[in-house]
Formats: sequence, structure tokens, C-alpha cells
Amino acid sequence: MYNSKMHTLGTNPSMIRELFEYGQAQKAELGEEAVFDFSIGNPSVPAPTIVNDTLIRLIQEKDSTLLHGYTSASGDRKVREAIAIDLQKTYHTPVDANLIYLTAGAAASLTIALKALLNEEEEVIVFAPFFPEYKVFIENAGGIMKVVPCVAPTFELDLEQLEQTITPFTKVVIINSPCNPTGVIIQEKVLQHMAQILRKKSQYYQHPIYLLSDEPYRELVYGNRSVPFVTSYYEDTLVCYSFSKSLSLPGERIGYVLVSPHAYQASDVYASICGAARSLGYVCAPALFQYMIPYCLGQTADLSIYQTNKDILYQHLVAYGYEVVPPEGAFYLFVKALEPDAVAFSKQAMRYGLLLVPSDSFGYQGYVRIAYCVPTKQIQAALPAFERLIKEYAKSGENYE
Repeated sequence: MYNSKMHTLGTNPSMIRELFEYGQAQKAELGEEAVFDFSIGNPSVPAPTIVNDTLIRLIQEKDSTLLHGYTSASGDRKVREAIAIDLQKTYHTPVDANLIYLTAGAAASLTIALKALLNEEEEVIVFAPFFPEYKVFIENAGGIMKVVPCVAPTFELDLEQLEQTITPFTKVVIINSPCNPTGVIIQEKVLQHMAQILRKKSQYYQHPIYLLSDEPYRELVYGNRSVPFVTSYYEDTLVCYSFSKSLSLPGERIGYVLVSPHAYQASDVYASICGAARSLGYVCAPALFQYMIPYCLGQTADLSIYQTNKDILYQHLVAYGYEVVPPEGAFYLFVKALEPDAVAFSKQAMRYGLLLVPSDSFGYQGYVRIAYCVPTKQIQAALPAFERLIKEYAKSGENYE
């Protein structure tokens, strides 16, 4: 007999994926122009030229048995050294190549890290709204998820509530900056305060509480903002990173887990990372894309397109009367639904061809997420639908206060 828990996961996809598949079917039936799919964080911006140029050169110049063969389970040594050097130069903080494990994207990084850190029924604290798969990854590693809601309308972290939520069984706190789905960046002073809380609680309970920093949107920031590198603020930190968003390579699945050299028994934590990857079958990330990395470090796709998309969508939605969280990074808008039930609002939006993910999927009620990593022409074409939608609610008198 099959595993019933896995069957449930397989037959109940996330709302994001469900809306995406619905959108694909609707486009095939009604035409691309009839559907405004804002469901999934799939970059529409092309990868930078250096990616294809590097791949072509590698294929032409490298021995194919090397290029397509196994690397070390943890990833090619020279690639990990290049990543370490780049991070040290960029963030002016120690990074050890011996504590980097290359993975098939951020999802694999998170899954490996949680499996490495958690014993059965230890607790992981997440801040809502959060990426829906956190719950799946945590429970698959035997952990228990505890939720701390962020503070609306700014959606800053509630550190007072965090401190109250930590128990003797707390093992990990997950942060995501810039945040999917709000676009909020965790500021330096907040990190410093959080680090003080975690140090105090770790000392009190006599075991490390790890900070797991999920950072696939680290380069996607607006204005003069920057994302603080978490290992500079808290010792017991693991960083999970993916090149999917910065280089527009979501389908290639390449990223890494990094253990801070300042972490307690860092080499043992890393050994657990290696063991977790082995147990899950996540050894040897795609070799071709490993070898690409050193040539593309510090490069990004044309992220200015997301700035353009954000500005158009944010300014128009606010002008129409929507309540929108001002995004500081990533490529999502978090918008207050026009009725208390975000699922019902999402279904109503579908009548206008708008595919918006209800915030219930992210552990928070009353909002929808709009992924604006789409062609700019789609955003422009969708604006009349957003306006008609809010006018319908205003006419019916059902809009929120």
C-alpha cells in the first residue's frame, strides 16, 4: 500500500500550482490574451547573456565526460571556493568553502537543512505570511511548525511574539528576506534584535536555536535598499540560496546551503547537511550548472523590468483604491482582498481573468498575492480588469472597510 501522507500531498497541490495549471488550461481554451496569470513566481526576464555564453563555451571546451559526470556529492570544490570568495568580497564576512553544499535549488537547500537540524517533534518557527512549502518541508523532516503572524499593515516581524513562542523544543527559526509574498526586507536593526533574543533563549535552554535564512530573492531589491547578510548578525545561521531568481534560471535548479563558520560545532552541522542530502538522494547538483556558476557570480538578469512592473501595478492599484503593501524587494504585491474571505475574492477575480493567490495559502487571511514577474504588456492589459473588479465590489457594497 502506498504512503497515505504522500498520496495526500500528491492529490492536493498548493493553491499556487493549482491556479497555474488552471491558467494553462484556460489559455489553451480561451487564448493567452483572455487570462492574466499572476499565480506563480516564474521569472519572465531572460537570463543574462553570460549564462548562455558560458554554457556554450563549457560544452565546446570541456571534456564531455567531465562536464556531464558526477562531481563530489557536496559539489565541485573549485565552484564552492568561488562562491565563498564572492560572498566574502560582497558581504565582508567569513565564508568557508568547506561549509557550502551545492543543491538542486532552494527547495532542496531548505529540505536538506531542516532534515539535518531537526529531531522528531522539534519545533520550527515561521513568520506568517510564509512560503507554503515550509510546512511540507518541516513536517517531512519530523518537525512541528509554529507560526508567528507579522504585524499588519507593514508586515514587519513581531519579535515580542517570537520570544514568547520559543520553547525548550524550538530548534529552528526561518526567515525569508525579501519576503515571498509581501516583498518586505528584514532590516539590520530587526536582525540585531532577533539575534539577541535567539542568543538569550539558546543560552537559557542550553542548545543552539538555528536561524535558517531563505534567500532566493536577495538581489531583487528596489531603490537604495540592500539585504543584510544574516551570518554577520547571528552565529548559528544557515543560508539557503538559489540562482533561480537572480539569473532567471528556475527550471535549472541550482543553489546551495551555507553553514556559518561561527556556528556552534559548524563542521558537525555541515556533516549533518551531507548526511541529510545523502538520505534524501540530493547528492551532486546538476554538474553543467555547477561549472557555470563561477563565471556568473555577481551577475543578474535585467531586474529593472521588475521595477517597471512593480511601479505600474502598484501605482494603478492604489489609485483604484486597493490597499497594497509597499514592496521593497522580490516580485510580488501583497494586496488586501475586497472581502474578508480571500479565497472567495480570488474566485471572484477569476471571473475577470485575474489569477491571484489567496493568502490563506501563506498562513495569513484576507489578502492575495500578485506575482508581477510577467511581461509588462500583461500587466498593462490586466489593469482594466483590476479596475472593473473593485468597481463591482464598490457597486455591491461588499468591499471591506
